[in-house]
Amino acid sequence: MTPTLSDVESLARQAGDILRAGFVRRPGIETRLQVHYKGAVDLVTEMDHRSEQFLVEEIKRRFPGNSILTEESGNHAGDACCLWYIDPLDGTVNYAHGVPIFVVSIAYAEGGSVRLGVVYDPMQDECFSAERGHGAWLNGMPIQVAQADDLDGSLLVTGFPYDVRTNPQNNLDHYARFALVSQGVRRLGAAALDLCYVANGRFDGYWELRLKPWDLAAGGLIAAEAGATVTDLNGGLEYLDMPCTILAANAPLHAQMLALLHSGFEASSSELSKE
Repeated sequence: MTPTLSDVESLARQAGDILRAGFVRRPGIETRLQVHYKGAVDLVTEMDHRSEQFLVEEIKRRFPGNSILTEESGNHAGDACCLWYIDPLDGTVNYAHGVPIFVVSIAYAEGGSVRLGVVYDPMQDECFSAERGHGAWLNGMPIQVAQADDLDGSLLVTGFPYDVRTNPQNNLDHYARFALVSQGVRRLGAAALDLCYVANGRFDGYWELRLKPWDLAAGGLIAAEAGATVTDLNGGLEYLDMPCTILAANAPLHAQMLALLHSGFEASSSELSKE
C-alpha cells in the first residue's frame, strides 16, 4: 500500500497532538519532563521518544515492510524502495525550555526520491505539506517563496551544529558574513520549520551545515515545490547525502548566497552576481 499526502498529514498531526499535550511553558517549575543529554547541548526528551514510538508503530502497522529512518532509534530495515524519514520533534532544545517553536517532520521516499513531505507545527496548528510535482501547501492553501532578489533587503535564517563549541565548522563565519549584507539573520532552532518558512515567504533564504537527512527531507521538498532552489552548499542536488548541508532560496537569491558562501569575508552584496 502506498501512502497518500493525507495519510502523512494525519500521522504528523497525531504526533503533534502528543507533543502539544506534553508541552509546558515553564518547565523548570511545572513539569517533570525527562530530559537526557546526548552531548553538551544536544538534548532528547521523553516526548521525542513518545512521538517517535507512535509514528514508527503506525507506519509499520499501516505500511508494513517499509523502511524507516528516525532520529532517535535509527534505521528500521525494510523494503529499500520505500523509505520514511522521521524527525519526531525538531526543536527539542526549544521544547525542553518551554519555547513553543518545534515541529514534527515526516517524509516518504520511493526509489531514492522524496515524494511526500509534511511538517506540522502543533502550537500554531500550521501543517506544511508537499507532493512532488504537485506543489506545496499550508493548511491546504498553496504557498510560494518570496520574490526578493537582493541580499540587502532579505531576511535569512540559519542554525548551528550541536558541537558549535568545539568544532571549527560551526557556521559562525558564514553567519557573520550574511549578517553584514542582509536585513537580518534569524535562528529558530528547527531546520524543518526554517525550510517551511522559506517556502511560505516568511524568510527569503536559509542555509545550514552538518545536518541529518531527517532534518531536511520533508522541508526540502516543501521548499522546492514552493519554488525554491534547494541544493547542498556546493550547489549540488543531493543535499540528503551525509554529511548534509543545505541552501534554499528563490533562484536569484540562491545564486547570491552560494557566491557569498564561497567568497572571502570581505565580499559584499554588491559584488555578488545575480541571475
